[in-house]
Amino acid sequence: MANPPKRPRDASPFLPGHLSLPKLREAAQDCEGCDLYLAATQTVFGEGADSARIVFVGEQPGDVEDRQGRPFVGPAGRVFDEALAAAGIERKSTYVTNAVKHFSFEPRGKARLHKKPRVGEVRACAPWLRAELKVIEPDVLVLLGATAAQSVWGPQFRITKERGIVKRGELANAIVATLHPSAVLRAPDDDARHQLFQTLVEDLRLVARLLNEKPTDRD
Repeated sequence: MANPPKRPRDASPFLPGHLSLPKLREAAQDCEGCDLYLAATQTVFGEGADSARIVFVGEQPGDVEDRQGRPFVGPAGRVFDEALAAAGIERKSTYVTNAVKHFSFEPRGKARLHKKPRVGEVRACAPWLRAELKVIEPDVLVLLGATAAQSVWGPQFRITKERGIVKRGELANAIVATLHPSAVLRAPDDDARHQLFQTLVEDLRLVARLLNEKPTDRD
């Protein structure tokens, strides 16, 4: 009796031979690198130009993103857009993606509740993020929340201790971790929401300054 085909360990077998954002986006629709694709509506790939100087990486698509097929278009996306505007960054000049490309959730009646992706799922999806960054070669990489930061720096990374600190790495000249916009939405009251929003804006203003300090050579 023939042995059943082995399941892929990660997304690597699904990457196209030639790396470009259109080809990556198309190939990602068929990704079965982990089991999240079984319940998700669709792959939610990154959005933006391959000339973007800033790449923002979140955790995973949410319910609205899963239905629309676009990153950061739900409630957290609205907070993200407001914070970008307050920091003087135009979203259309950036590239926005997630560490995990499928929605991880728990069904609760008709609702689908966010479920933090497992370490293995984040690891399985890493080839997509690495490929996006290889194509774009951003000046600044911004990691939104713990899952995104740990996908780059490992499980020992703590947002509470290292938020807003500029680091260097092979993925970008400057890498900054900050809050995920959903943290603002989860705050217990208006004062806490205001404080967390201002913290996010402060870090995004740092990102804007980093860009101003390094003139682009892509024009």
